[in-house]
Amino acid sequence: MTVTIRPADPARPGFVGEVSGLDIAGGITPAEAAAVEAGMDHYGVLVFRDQRIDDAQQVAFSRHFGELELATGDIAQGTQRRLSMEINDISNLDRDGGVLARDDRRRLFALGNMLWHSDSSFKPTPAKYSLLSARVIPGSGGNTEFADMRAAWDALDEETKALVRDLIAEHSQLYSRGTLGFDAFTEEERAKWQPVPQRLVRRHPRTGRLSLFLSAHAGAIRGWPIPEARMLLRDLTEHATQRDFVHAHVWRPDDLVMWDNRVTMHRARRAPPDQVRDLHRTTVADVAPTLEQAA
Repeated sequence: MTVTIRPADPARPGFVGEVSGLDIAGGITPAEAAAVEAGMDHYGVLVFRDQRIDDAQQVAFSRHFGELELATGDIAQGTQRRLSMEINDISNLDRDGGVLARDDRRRLFALGNMLWHSDSSFKPTPAKYSLLSARVIPGSGGNTEFADMRAAWDALDEETKALVRDLIAEHSQLYSRGTLGFDAFTEEERAKWQPVPQRLVRRHPRTGRLSLFLSAHAGAIRGWPIPEARMLLRDLTEHATQRDFVHAHVWRPDDLVMWDNRVTMHRARRAPPDQVRDLHRTTVADVAPTLEQAA
């Protein structure tokens, strides 16, 4: 079959594509991987329907696009984990498959996924691609929304573009979870998640397009007073997530959704807390810290 990609929303032909002609479970060729990457350059987000895959197949597909991150950003580590370290556990389940209690520390930490963010922006080298596979979805809710940071940049006025073009923000999970009132971190976690610097404006290495690099993990701007920095970051996030720039993905079982963290933000939406929501994410690391990449 030939790989074809069409806009998920014909009214927005440059953001979010739906892919057909691929059997991910059976493996893909280098030419098919190149077609997927070209699609990512254009759309920023790709949706693959009806892909019944296991973790090993998901990992094999993801490795076509770069080196995989380990799930060091998950709060569940060691004996608490139910998945391998190559898989981020995007679920409300404990290691025995039971739904986490409402006040479970792991569930409260995971509520941060409902904030607009870019995956792993709290790591010195942030994420390139994320690939999220829907294994079990709840009966209602639980959508994932995506915002186009390229369009958000393009729509800024020239004065704001000049203001933010060379700014360096600092990102940490301590910031993002702190906005929700979650501060129950161990000393080891606080040391592991110390803020890291990221460009506020990035240039895509293949297309050359500029985009805002925002995230709930961003809580400071170098050289700025904290209140002023957070006010600017809030203003930019409100601008970047207006409905004209946002697409809501309604999950079906066996969907695989792939997105470019360099040019998008995303957030999970509320789902019934007593129903299973089990998604597995592989994450392709970028090649270098943003400060070492072309501006």
